[in-house]
Amino acid sequence: MPEQAVLLLAHGTPETIDQIPEYLRNVTSGRPLPTEVVAEIQHRYSLIGRSPLTEITFAQAKLVEEQLAESGVPVPVYVGMRNWRPYIPDVVSKMRADGIEEAAVICMAPQNSRTSVGLYRRAVEAEAGNLRIDFTEGWARHPLLAEAFAERLRPALRKLADEAGRPVPVLFTAHSVPTRTVQPPAAGSEKGPHIWPGQGTDPYAEEARHTAELVAERVPEIPKWWFAFQSQGASGGPWIGPTVEETLDSIAAEGHKFLILQPIGFLCDHIEILFDVDHLFRQYAGNLGIRLERPESLNTSFTLAKAVADLARNSLVILRG
Repeated sequence: MPEQAVLLLAHGTPETIDQIPEYLRNVTSGRPLPTEVVAEIQHRYSLIGRSPLTEITFAQAKLVEEQLAESGVPVPVYVGMRNWRPYIPDVVSKMRADGIEEAAVICMAPQNSRTSVGLYRRAVEAEAGNLRIDFTEGWARHPLLAEAFAERLRPALRKLADEAGRPVPVLFTAHSVPTRTVQPPAAGSEKGPHIWPGQGTDPYAEEARHTAELVAERVPEIPKWWFAFQSQGASGGPWIGPTVEETLDSIAAEGHKFLILQPIGFLCDHIEILFDVDHLFRQYAGNLGIRLERPESLNTSFTLAKAVADLARNSLVILRG
């Protein structure tokens, strides 16, 4: 029988502040960013020390491998990064050298955007050769994903509600993307994203909101919740919203003084949580008179590992045919 494996894909992050310019060139596919933007990102990394995204993703991979072994599917789990080491092409090349013939490929970004997730897929396929892959397009609606977020949300919600003396509302967030990347080119127009892979509306925004809905359904003690897109980039052109800041303005206008913010588009701690949420949004909310807290990130959640293992098993069965 063919040798099988699992490949988890993530964004990647530099190990040091000095590596950030090179890392950003990878993110933008070589397009230069203004010097002040690079300096600001370096400053943000300096405030949090470092991003633990890579090491957490490897820890997640270990948990998934253990879950698969316990269920009778003893296969190795590899990790590849799109924008930093270990780069996806290098990892796929190693898999082939290790004798892997079939791989379940899962992007650790559960809400599928055809352009951003599509970049991960193309990076794998470009190096795959005769390695057969089954790529999970998106898994925003997986029940174990929603349960993993709910498990983190419940204790944070209870703690803040006890301090507030009343039920506390929740703001769910996911990473924003440039508007041009989730809209198809106009009919008859040659303008628009050159890598648009199909017709119709990109599923990303709907999938992100649906994950929030599934989490909220599992935590009925939430009195009210909102959804916003966070961490809009510095590139030109509009990014999808509503933004966290304008949503916080609305929440403050309603008179709320306590709020839980839970990012449901991220599976582990990194700069968009450790800086954007813990520094920027907490300070912004504080200036509006709102105490903002967030639950622990999923990180090494066993329920998350079970969700990914379930996806992997399904893909490996498909490959076996």
